[in-house]
Amino acid sequence: MKHLNIYHRIAALLSIIILSFQGNAQQDPQFTHYMYNMSIINPAYATAEEGILNLGGLYRTQWVGLEGAPKTGSFFAHTPINDKIEMGISFTNDNIGDVVNENNIYADVAYVLPVGLESKLSFGVKAGVTLFDTNFNGFQLQSGGSSSDQAFDENISKAFPNLGIGAFFFTDSYYLGLSAPNMLSTKHLENKNGITATGVQNVHYFLTGGYVFDLNNDLKLKPAFMARGVKGAPMAIDVTANVLINEKLEAGLGYRLGDAMSALVNFRVTPDLKVGYAYDYTTSNLGDFNSGSHEIFILFDVDLFGFKSGYDRSPRFF
Repeated sequence: MKHLNIYHRIAALLSIIILSFQGNAQQDPQFTHYMYNMSIINPAYATAEEGILNLGGLYRTQWVGLEGAPKTGSFFAHTPINDKIEMGISFTNDNIGDVVNENNIYADVAYVLPVGLESKLSFGVKAGVTLFDTNFNGFQLQSGGSSSDQAFDENISKAFPNLGIGAFFFTDSYYLGLSAPNMLSTKHLENKNGITATGVQNVHYFLTGGYVFDLNNDLKLKPAFMARGVKGAPMAIDVTANVLINEKLEAGLGYRLGDAMSALVNFRVTPDLKVGYAYDYTTSNLGDFNSGSHEIFILFDVDLFGFKSGYDRSPRFF
């Protein structure tokens, strides 16, 4: 009976998600540490640090305590090839209750142009595949009877090609990015036996920006924002303000409009290694059913040729 109740709750959550698909609501995974996960959302993301391989990983468990709540993991690797071309790969896994599993695998190429003495503009494209799988085994939506929702009768396993584009303007002190990481609309769940159960992955647009204010030699203020838009849904806006102390410890607060308040912290363990954590407190009505969301990340730089050392790198987000 306990397992049956779990299936009921996950099925209810999936039904809400399917309805949100039908209403063209936000569908892409969300990240509180978006400023350290830029390769996932913008193929034009660039660092202009030749000889440095940037590696990053992030794991997010959302709405803890809610049955079937999403769990998301991402990984990226990124490096300049020369002073004009940067390349990378990215992987994102989005899992809902071990029932819906989506994997996005992309390769990115960015072309970087100098547009001033200290500023650069890059244009990028990403290409890859989305692997969408469902596992409805064991679902029983009406206890004591044989009938069930036919939308969950058959497991789904499909692959969808996808393309993304972006632009990224940056200096050592600030950046501004505009991107659409999934340009091809895809249909994930289709109508069956007259029952509407359609999920469409619509084009999402991202506008991101960040600035580093040097308050003194040991203290920097790093505000950032991300706006997400998709047809038929309200604009989603994240605003974050972090303080960097002695180039090592960073802490701050964030707000996701109408959804959550966040506390963020990260620590630069070595010049090449940074780890961080964020906690989201849900401010919407959904907050009555969960204890918040947790997110951890790790960033690691590999100096391929041994040219750089110490804490003298760009204070930009990456």
